[in-house]
Amino acid sequence: MDRMIHTVMNSIASMQEKRTISAQNLANQNVPGFRRDLPTDGEARFVTEFESLDARAFQTVRAAAQFSDAQGFLDATGNPFDLAIAEEGYFYAQREGGAPGLSRRGDMRVGSDGTLRDGAGQMMLDADLQPIVLPPNQGFQVSEVGQIFIEPLGAQPGERLEVALLATMVPADGLRLEKGLDGLIRPVDAEMPPPDQGAKILQGSLEGSNVNATEELITSIEMQREFELNIRLIAQAKELDEAGASLMRLPT
Repeated sequence: MDRMIHTVMNSIASMQEKRTISAQNLANQNVPGFRRDLPTDGEARFVTEFESLDARAFQTVRAAAQFSDAQGFLDATGNPFDLAIAEEGYFYAQREGGAPGLSRRGDMRVGSDGTLRDGAGQMMLDADLQPIVLPPNQGFQVSEVGQIFIEPLGAQPGERLEVALLATMVPADGLRLEKGLDGLIRPVDAEMPPPDQGAKILQGSLEGSNVNATEELITSIEMQREFELNIRLIAQAKELDEAGASLMRLPT
């Protein structure tokens, strides 16, 4: 009976990971460009005792952190600092002291040091993977391929100056991506590919997360029912064990 209980506990441990992922998705459903996390794949591993027939199986994670690449809802805000990528592609971003990564978050702002950052404070990178620093200006425009133009202070009407190229890329076929603990996306077991400027940028639009709150809530209900079923199996295993023990008990 202990094997049955071990199997049930393994199932409960797997459900705990799914519950954590679902809670993470619901907590980020209003974060621009957030990509819905998915449960990771696993494989069965066996623990055997030397010169014994006893065996215990448990599931271990063997895959990278997976996420949904479905596009979120595009909202036309009219704010020039709201940028969105149409269809496929990513921005290049970097946290302070971290490594460059990929992101879909497009709620931009200018930091106190003049660097272009997203809503999470991550620095946006140019085609050379260097932080973009904007000079003082009175206007900000971004082309579909990522060219950043500004109107210098005191410039004549219509005068524009190109100051940077916002790095973007479209993942090549077969490139496996994973989401890191910092929320940025990077290739699995491969170097970061250089920007190809293949993504189409929409200025004045903002992409929401691709989390479906209804789907996540339904998943939570299903996991609760699975948990209750596992608890019933543990109770049944206890009853079977007690019944077997009573049959082997010597009469008094």
